[in-house]
Amino acid sequence: MSDLSNKAQDVTGKVKEKVGDVTGNDELKGEGQGDQVESKAKQVADDAKDAAKGAVDKVKGLLHRG
Repeated sequence: MSDLSNKAQDVTGKVKEKVGDVTGNDELKGEGQGDQVESKAKQVADDAKDAAKGAVDKVKGLLHRG
């Protein structure tokens, strides 16, 4: 999932949470909180994947020099 998509899901979650809070709709509020948690988890996974790819690329570069 792209960074932009994760941010959009986070913003949507924040809006749902606020609307749920203002209207007293606990289900919508909880759904918004869930969206935010899911977005953050996806971002952490994307960051870890990017870090692993960077490490692999670095090792490949070192092997090609040798």
